[in-house]
Amino acid sequence: MRYVERYATTRLKLTRYLERKLYERGWAGEDAPPVAEIVRRMAELGYVNDRQFAEMRAGALARRGYGKRRVQADLAASGIAADDSEEVLRQSGEQAREAALHFARRKRLGPFAEKEGDANSYRRAFAAMARAGHPLDIIKEILTEEE
Repeated sequence: MRYVERYATTRLKLTRYLERKLYERGWAGEDAPPVAEIVRRMAELGYVNDRQFAEMRAGALARRGYGKRRVQADLAASGIAADDSEEVLRQSGEQAREAALHFARRKRLGPFAEKEGDANSYRRAFAAMARAGHPLDIIKEILTEEE
């Protein structure tokens, strides 16, 4: 209860947490531990909500300037099912240019760089934006813009 009270989590993350704690502390029961039933019950009661977690996490990543691919990878790593992340990913796609601009501004890339860049700095900026999950056409557009 303390874990779900303190941390926003998903069903997969809660399952991993419970299994890890049982492994660390040992399980004295004769049957297998009821991890799946506990996770199902927590979701039924609303303590664990994958869709709400997806919305919260995608919003946090978007505010930091990450693109749709990075958001999708993060949600998949958290165990969010496609049906729970579909709407969130659609919104990330709609806000792709704004997120890319925010990322470039935050990292001082392209038109937000302090000094005029050369080919090497362009490649580094391009790679950083690609790792952040932005589409290639938007990256090219932003990095070639004037301030």
